Amino acid sequence: MPEFVRLEVEDSVGTIRLDRPPMNAIDDTVHRELRAAAEEASDRGDVRAVVLYGGPKVFAAGADIKHMADMSYTDMVERAGGLMGAVTAVAKIPKPVVAAITGYALGGGCEIALAADYRICSETARLGQPEILLGIIPGAGGTQRLPRLVGTSRAKELIFTGRFVKAEEALAIGLVNTIVPAEQVYPSARAWAAQFAAGPAFALRAAKEVIDAGLEVDLDTGLTIERAAFAALFATEDRAAGMRSFIEEGPGKARFAGR
Repeated sequence: MPEFVRLEVEDSVGTIRLDRPPMNAIDDTVHRELRAAAEEASDRGDVRAVVLYGGPKVFAAGADIKHMADMSYTDMVERAGGLMGAVTAVAKIPKPVVAAITGYALGGGCEIALAADYRICSETARLGQPEILLGIIPGAGGTQRLPRLVGTSRAKELIFTGRFVKAEEALAIGLVNTIVPAEQVYPSARAWAAQFAAGPAFALRAAKEVIDAGLEVDLDTGLTIERAAFAALFATEDRAAGMRSFIEEGPGKARFAGR
């Protein structure tokens, strides 16, 4: 059984819950269990969308510094792949993923949130990449995902200074998508995820994969990727059901089987 990270499934929504009190500090065990939970959520057919959640008080306050303090270069060479691999596994979940952020989402915790497709935070949330204050840089995707989300100049300023970003600023710069009262963070995230529970699973998967792949290539290549995925969806049952429903009942009434 996992010690600190578990996948809970209810009504086709999976919650990947970080549970390492008091601050959900991230160590090697958390990395392994996070990767396993992400891979399980990816593979399970009864999971149609995913919520990342650290509990009502904190999302994740970053790496376990006591665990890292005595590591050598060679130690980190051996561990860095696991650290980045865990967050990459979250980013590659082929389903809509929302981060439900309460309290601190710092360092590795912020990087986990960056791997989501959508971010909901509390009014008291604080996000940031403070690694520079330790004499290092983000090492689980922060230098790459943050600029893609908020722009190069803003990302450099946040990473160079290591400062914490309050909820209002995070919303203004596009670091989060919406702010709600703390007690509404998880219910709001579940509600966001639940809208996809009966959706066209392969179309949602294709949309996510094409958007993410297109960000890494030039426009012409991205359009080629889109064209191939668009045509492929005409082999799905959901495409036939969606178009038939549109013709017979109008938009927004299709019942999808996820096939």
